[in-house]
Amino acid sequence: MSEMKVIHAFDMQLSVKTPIADLGKTPLGGRLIAEVTGGDVTGPMLNGHIQGGGADWLLLRDDGVMQLDVRLTIEAEDGGLIYTRYEGLRHGPKEVMEKMARGEEVDPSQFYFRISPRFETASEPHLWLNRHLFVGTGARNAQGPKYSVFKVE
Repeated sequence: MSEMKVIHAFDMQLSVKTPIADLGKTPLGGRLIAEVTGGDVTGPMLNGHIQGGGADWLLLRDDGVMQLDVRLTIEAEDGGLIYTRYEGLRHGPKEVMEKMARGEEVDPSQFYFRISPRFETASEPHLWLNRHLFVGTGARNAQGPKYSVFKVE
């Protein structure tokens, strides 16, 4: 069996608006919807910006895990459009999660924050995104979530 390798592809800094909807406690957990208003993509394999109009459908489960379901559009610096969706999990000690909820920066080693993004595009220079799996690590700052995305080789 061959060993799996990951290569840093790019970073994404999202701008997120305070939740636009709080659905309250649903049968699955506390449901929030937050608008993705923009952001930047920078890195060795992809550069561009994140268009407004995306959203994150957050679920705070009873076990304290925040489950992410994000959909957004990246516009590459050459104009190519890339549909992006990812699921993720974020959890940690209660006091750390409370700091993050207030928008305070927290050392990423104090919590677990991982994503599994998928990309879809018809833009010729970016077709490689359709053909690979990706994983990412997350952090949070005052602007919103920041991810380092890695291509699985």
